[in-house]
Amino acid sequence: MAAGPSTLTVHALRLQPGQELLSSLLSFVEERKLRAPFIITCVGSITKATLRLANATAENTNEVVHLQERFEIVSLVGTLNRDAHLHICLADKEGKTIGGHVMGDLEVFTTAEVVIGEANDLEFGRVMDDRTGFPELVINSRSKQA
Repeated sequence: MAAGPSTLTVHALRLQPGQELLSSLLSFVEERKLRAPFIITCVGSITKATLRLANATAENTNEVVHLQERFEIVSLVGTLNRDAHLHICLADKEGKTIGGHVMGDLEVFTTAEVVIGEANDLEFGRVMDDRTGFPELVINSRSKQA
């Protein structure tokens, strides 16, 4: 499923030490009423995270890790609509990486500098997909939503 093309608006924010990354991003999106937001880039560090690993399914959702140490954010990607779908890659003090689906509990250590894009002509939503067992992205043209 695809839609587009679309014009782009760019938003930037910096999160402070102790802020929770996912809830802060969702609040930012809600306050600005963004309808098709996505992560362009993010750099920073965190002190803890809860991630769902790649082996998880709708029936086997216990493939979750709770991390509690200092990590650099080396990648953050995904869509930020109401049911955000974000994946993160983190590097520890030795440069070893771990990544997965963001469940939350991402506490900022020093900073999180985030650039968010919004596709102005689109709207993102999520609908349960019986094939995957998860709510999956639905992309609509805003002209159809008017």
